[in-house]
Amino acid sequence: MARYDKYDPKDGGFRAPLAADLDATSTTGNGNPLAVGLDVNGRVVAGAGQTGIVGVLITTKNMKAGDIVDVMTDGEIVEMAGVPAGTVLSGADADGVVDDTAPGAGQIRVGHTVEATRLVVRVAR
Repeated sequence: MARYDKYDPKDGGFRAPLAADLDATSTTGNGNPLAVGLDVNGRVVAGAGQTGIVGVLITTKNMKAGDIVDVMTDGEIVEMAGVPAGTVLSGADADGVVDDTAPGAGQIRVGHTVEATRLVVRVAR
């Protein structure tokens, strides 16, 4: 199950409340990275929201609306599965799914793998 590893608390991300309940399913949590944005009230949503993709979220349990979460913008995630080393990963504006789809329309680059189990997160628009 993926987890945050290297995370600078000063500039590696930010905390914000969730806009809606987030069930730990295979695409919206359960240890898998999820690309997130913010809504008009500054709450975290799966996908682009109002701001576009601003970071990556990892959850390992069901979360409720209003729960404060850590959104990573710059750091490393380890113990990922199923992604080869040297793969660029992007997040979908529509639902936040992180996969190896090429960045472009509707897909924002969130980082790259250095090893098959380590994702280097560098989210920037």
